[in-house]
Order: sequence, then structure tokens, then C-alpha cells
Amino acid sequence: MRIGTAINYAGGFADSVADIVELEKVGLDVAFVPEAYSFDAVSQLGYLAAKTERVQLASGIFQIYTRTPTLTAMTAAGLDFVSDGRFILGLGASGPQVIEGFHGVKYDAPLGRTREIVEVCRQVWRRERVVHEGKHYTIPLPPEQGTGLGKPLKLINHPVRERIPVLLAAIGPKNVALTAEIAEGWQPIFFHPEKAADVWGESLAEGKAKRDASLGELDTYVSAALAIGDDVEPLLDHLRPILALYIGGMGARGKNFYNDLARRYGYEAEAKLIQDLYLDGKKEEAAAAVPLDLLRAISLVGPAGYVKERLAAFKEAGATTLVVNPLLPGREARVAAVSKLRELLG
Repeated sequence: MRIGTAINYAGGFADSVADIVELEKVGLDVAFVPEAYSFDAVSQLGYLAAKTERVQLASGIFQIYTRTPTLTAMTAAGLDFVSDGRFILGLGASGPQVIEGFHGVKYDAPLGRTREIVEVCRQVWRRERVVHEGKHYTIPLPPEQGTGLGKPLKLINHPVRERIPVLLAAIGPKNVALTAEIAEGWQPIFFHPEKAADVWGESLAEGKAKRDASLGELDTYVSAALAIGDDVEPLLDHLRPILALYIGGMGARGKNFYNDLARRYGYEAEAKLIQDLYLDGKKEEAAAAVPLDLLRAISLVGPAGYVKERLAAFKEAGATTLVVNPLLPGREARVAAVSKLRELLG
């Protein structure tokens, strides 16, 4: 399995870059730059490309509603160029709160839009004249919808690669099936190795049955908190506010994808309680209600022998890249954790 990590989108970019530079030296394979409603990811990815040499760089994620399909393709090609072919295009739908609340764009048809965006991107990277007639995007724009002067164009520059890997963030059944069909990579959230097959197995099989063989095997990028040592389990408490935010606050009652996932994992009562508490403004109580066994299952936190067992479980469940969040503070500790993880992976 490969090792990845994500920088913090809430601040401390200079420190995060310095971390990535040092982590690259001990075997980090891929660095993710998120794009929630903070600074854009593109400028940061370009800066990272200049500061690193080997590590792959991934958007984690570009939201499908915030750029036109061709701009998404141009941006990916540009980042692949400045990184000498090290870019991975991570895409996702995000959610209505961000898309409609921050961008003022209607959140609709995430599956259909994702499929069309990927199709257009691959046309652009092959330097074809872009012609696309879809339900959600029509390129060039039909004369009756504009000036009538639009014509098919192809990318001026020659991309480093005509097939930039596409990674889709997906947790819903239909979204996961689409990902397994059309993408090179899949990024679920809060990956529970022992329950992954029950929750996603059918969707993955459905998508893989339609998959083009030229895409190769599906890479599965799973996130996991990381701390290796004999007395590190209390660090799991640092994850409670994060899971409470997602399960409780990332959406409304009846429209929260992460709450739905917790329910599908079997935590129905806990998911309801976390959401009720969070939406009532009781964020600390919501964090305290996150089940400890869920925190343990989705993390790599414990003595080296235990972490090695969990690595085997993640691998058995299909994980190919571990996107880790080292919990111990300080650059030296974070680098040591990733170095130790590389050692355990062999």
C-alpha cells in the first residue's frame, strides 16, 4: 500500500508544505490539497509542485459545480505540467450547504454531471476538438443559447499525459458504482474495513462490471488517523469533533450523506443522537457521543503490532493508498510516524 497525507485547509500552509517536503524524504507517495470553502487548492498545488520532486499531488477535492468541465480539464493539465506528470484530479460533489450556500450554484444531478465532466476532461487531454452533447453540458453552446459564434476548439498546449488519473470522492451507492465504472481512483470517507464490503461491495461490483479495462484496477484511497505507540489511544479523542461535524452538522436532518454512512455501518441510534445534539448546538456532547469502536476501526492508532494488524485489515478490504493524518504534534513526530508506517508496510 502507498502512503498519502492531506494538508490542513484551515491554515498553516507554510508549515504544511515544510511537512510534505520532509515526509517525501521518508517515503510519502501522495499529498492531497483540499478545497472546501477556504483558499483555492490550485495555487497551493502549484506551490507544492515547485517544492517537491517525487510525491504525487492530488486535489482533494475539486467540487464539480465550481468550474466548467473544460476549465477543470485545463486546470488539471496545467497542474500536471508544472509537476512533471505528478497530478491526480480528485473530484467530488461536496454538498448543498457549500455549493448553494457559498457558491450560489444549484446542487443537482451529481451523478450525471460527474460522468459528463470526466468525459469532457478526457477529450481535452487527448487534444480533441471538444464536442459534447449531454443532459447537463453542451459544448459548444448551441446558437440559440448564445451568440452563435461558438465553435469546437482543442487545447492549445500538449498535455504531459493524455490520461490524467481521475479520483472520485464517493460514499453513496450510486456514486460508488459510477466511480468503479469510470475513474482510476476512489476516495471514500471514514472507511471501516470490516464493514466496507457490506456497505459498498455491491456498488463496486456493479461499477466494475461496466469498467473499461484500459482504466486498470481501481485504486482505493482511504483516510486514517495515525499514531503508533503504547499510550496513544487517548489521541483518538481528537477525532471526535471531526466526526461529530460530519455526522451531525454536514447537512440537514434527512439530507446528510455522512450521517447516512454511519447508519449503514450499523450506528443508527448513535448517528441520530450525534445529529440531534449537533444541530441543537451541543457540539461537545455530540463529539462525546461518537462511538469509540468506530474511531478505532477507521484509524491506525495503537502499538506497532496492533497497527500492523489494522494494516492487514485495510489491505484485505481493498485499500491501496492510506491517506494518513498523524496525530502526534510537531513535525519530527509526524515524520517519524510516517517513517514507522513505511517500515510496517515493508
